Amino acid sequence: MTHPLGNPPSKIIALHLNYPSRAKERGRIPAHPSYFLKPPSSLAGTKEALVRPEGCELLGFEGEIALVIGSRAQRVRPEDGWQYVRWVTAANDAGVYDLRYADRGSNLRSKGADGFTPVGPRLLDARRLDPAALRLRTWVNGELVQDDTTDTLLFPFGELIADLSRQVTLEPGDVILTGTPAGASVVAPGDVVEIEVSGNGLSTGRLRNPVAAGPALEPYGAMPKADPAEREAAYGTAYTPAPLLDKRVEEGLRSVAVATLSAQLRARGLLHMSIDGVRPTLPDRTMVGVAHTLRYLPLREDLFKRYGNGMNAQKRAIEELRPGHVLVMDARRDTSAGTLGDILALRAQMRGAVGVVTDGGLRDSAAVTELGLPVYHGGEHPSVLGRRHVPWDTGVPIACGGALVQPGDLIVGDADGVVVVPPELAEELIADCREQELRERFITEQVSAGHSVDGLYPLGPDWREPFEQWRRSQDPSQASQGESA
Repeated sequence: MTHPLGNPPSKIIALHLNYPSRAKERGRIPAHPSYFLKPPSSLAGTKEALVRPEGCELLGFEGEIALVIGSRAQRVRPEDGWQYVRWVTAANDAGVYDLRYADRGSNLRSKGADGFTPVGPRLLDARRLDPAALRLRTWVNGELVQDDTTDTLLFPFGELIADLSRQVTLEPGDVILTGTPAGASVVAPGDVVEIEVSGNGLSTGRLRNPVAAGPALEPYGAMPKADPAEREAAYGTAYTPAPLLDKRVEEGLRSVAVATLSAQLRARGLLHMSIDGVRPTLPDRTMVGVAHTLRYLPLREDLFKRYGNGMNAQKRAIEELRPGHVLVMDARRDTSAGTLGDILALRAQMRGAVGVVTDGGLRDSAAVTELGLPVYHGGEHPSVLGRRHVPWDTGVPIACGGALVQPGDLIVGDADGVVVVPPELAEELIADCREQELRERFITEQVSAGHSVDGLYPLGPDWREPFEQWRRSQDPSQASQGESA
């Protein structure tokens, strides 16, 4: 494979997040830069094909500015970092998300394949460029999909050189991929990706790479697989996954009171569907969503280090959330430790969660309330979960506030509390709830007019005809529906 760098570099270092627009897409702003390595054998030039192996569906492109180191850099200061850059060019940090699970964090197989780092076509003299005044653009099939500038980078180029050179010697010819802006997405065989970097009247020209279909991988190791989370990560804002909950069902559940739902569930013999002992941060808001579950177990000090630290089940549950999810936590009704705080609540909100329910404690309650995310909790508590709980697993049936909650159950909350709704009953429950609430409106009017509740509440035979007359006066289209009820 030919590329404008000549001799291969000793290393290619790629940055995860650097553009505010991309950080907004990802829902997080890193405090420090983080990196991964790509092998020099992944380098390619313009016009060379990006090959998507058979069985992969998520070949992603990422237009980036590549820095080529000109002189050996060790323990460089941020204000001197740009002096060690000799060339600037366009790059595509391509990869297949279908294999990301196999080397989580290192990205070796997902982004390290031959040809997955095209660069070029021209090298720009870094001495003639202002690192804070570069423009990066990407086109797919002639349509502009990425357009951003380097004046608002989270980590300016000089800082990257300084950060890396604290511990890693940067050799002449080494390549640093400096992050991609919003708009990176997925391409398929037949598509063409073009990337250009420009500044101070200079341009790299367009790095142009067609996408081609390749043979299947030999079955010697991890094989491609894609799930909703990887599709969401790969497509970015260009991908809208199917809604977790039908809009009509969501609106129907939102239109009826939790108390009415509880009564209708009870009428069907479902007596234990309320999540007891929780109260809302936002009692004036109605919460409707699909359950994603998290289970805590009692604290065991010898196991907490293994299960409670790092990317534990609590954090995994947050990162697994999709728009429309309600995160439901089983904390065994132990409210003497927090199970959620403001940072994780914010992250849940950024992931698209519509609410959280925990029968444990809530930390940072004032800050969580200010987020505007409905949270139902057992009580406020200042301590962290390690005082009472070990985060154990996610996506499993749990007990929350005395109710059994399965992943995929519907969760509805208002000022009266929270109920669990079996998805297969949702539509008939909505219809019966509306009928019940209509009758209760009629009964309320009669009680306000001075009538006794005897024979009126619940609606008795003597009041049925007056009710039907009242119904017709409210909405004639409901008359026949009520008569058949």
